[in-house]
Amino acid sequence: MPKQKLPKKREWYVLHTYSGYEESVAKNLKQRIESLGMEDKIFDVIVPKEKKIKIKAGKRKVVEEKVYPGYVLVEMIVTDDSWYVVRNTPNVTGFIGAGTVPVPVSEKEVESLKKRMEVKEPQYKIEVKIGDLVKITDGPFKDFDGKVSEIDEEKGKIKVLVNMFGRDTPVELDSLQIKKI
Repeated sequence: MPKQKLPKKREWYVLHTYSGYEESVAKNLKQRIESLGMEDKIFDVIVPKEKKIKIKAGKRKVVEEKVYPGYVLVEMIVTDDSWYVVRNTPNVTGFIGAGTVPVPVSEKEVESLKKRMEVKEPQYKIEVKIGDLVKITDGPFKDFDGKVSEIDEEKGKIKVLVNMFGRDTPVELDSLQIKKI
């Protein structure tokens, strides 16, 4: 247990967990807080997630992904006993900090993370412009190269000119089916 003087105020800290165990750590920790009567020292546990648009089987799907795989946020007042409860939760490998003393995360960072988590409809991020050379990464034209000829930001669609049989053929693709060369 930390021998240095511990801060006695309510702050957010980052826990490192085994990857893939973030949800079970959050669930176990919440149960431990309740069963050990630590509600006055450990207030909240968050697995930061955000919604992203992915292509699965040629269709757009909104999926929820962890913002920081292997990490869980916990809002607490660090005392010897609260540190011990959190640190000894199964699959927790430690706090982020110097040695055994946890270092708090800035309030600004936590707020920006919470904003990312609140987004209901993720935005399309089209990172190419007309004239860019791209490689098609998905669909029937996978591995073809082409040149971007049109961009529809609203729908997240892109027209790419693909050279087939000696001439440029326009192919409409989802912006997630290409990558810039």
